[in-house]
Amino acid sequence: MDEISRQNEINETRLTGKRILVVDDSPTVRKLISGKLEKSGHVVVCASDGVEALEQLENGLPDLVLLDITMPRMDGYEVCKQIRSNPQAKDLPVVMISGKDGFFDKVRGRMAGSTGYVTKPFGPETLMKALETYLLPEA
Repeated sequence: MDEISRQNEINETRLTGKRILVVDDSPTVRKLISGKLEKSGHVVVCASDGVEALEQLENGLPDLVLLDITMPRMDGYEVCKQIRSNPQAKDLPVVMISGKDGFFDKVRGRMAGSTGYVTKPFGPETLMKALETYLLPEA
């Protein structure tokens, strides 16, 4: 086994069992993302909009939030601001997932407090790379 394969295997082991909150108003997107994450050994909690996401966060902080931007009742930017207003969640990774891929959208996400940004549509490799980037501590 070469060094890169060995490192990937170590990273996959360190990533399993994380609690991830998936927030998206599309049932299809929630199902696809949660299915991939659960197959990878994660505990997934889903919310269909921003208000429901904040309610889920009251039950305990996850290890990472995957957050859509365009949703009913409360958009992802506002949810992210609310998360960041909680001192206990200041280091919680929040990754925006959106079909909006403009520079302004990404900057607005950063200004709201997001940790990262993934543009829809994306494949399983992109999703797993985001988890690796935002969940694994720096070596």
